[in-house]
Amino acid sequence: MAQQETLLTAEGLRDLEKELEELKTVGRKEAAEKIKVARSFGDLSENSEYDEAMSDQAKLEARINEIEHMIKNAKVFDEDALGTEVVHIGSKVTMTNESGAELQYKIVGFAQADPDEGKISDESPVGKALIGHKVGETVEVEAPVGLLKFVIKEISK
Repeated sequence: MAQQETLLTAEGLRDLEKELEELKTVGRKEAAEKIKVARSFGDLSENSEYDEAMSDQAKLEARINEIEHMIKNAKVFDEDALGTEVVHIGSKVTMTNESGAELQYKIVGFAQADPDEGKISDESPVGKALIGHKVGETVEVEAPVGLLKFVIKEISK
């Protein structure tokens, strides 16, 4: 089975590296301290604090492994080399929906997606539908709420 590439901007790679460092240093230290404190409460077989601390540590280690995997398989794309003729990863897309409301999204790799910040994945229904389209084109997206239509107004970096 082939390794899946993690598409990232240079900023996204730096953010992941920063998070990884934070988790490996501060996060691991805090997890170890929680386990130490929970052990002091006595019998481990009935110690919910200990169970919770161990669960938190397992989640922390899983996130560390996930980030290490993403960094190892990262493919950083050069945003400066990308044009603004068509929508691609790294594009900022300004569009209007059917009711005329203006929306702006940046198309990013799945590891960087954060809809609250206007960053949508190229693998999301809207992101996937926008890829390859030009200014002035109408894009239709099949969504759980029905068919959505957007008109692309601007493509920038």
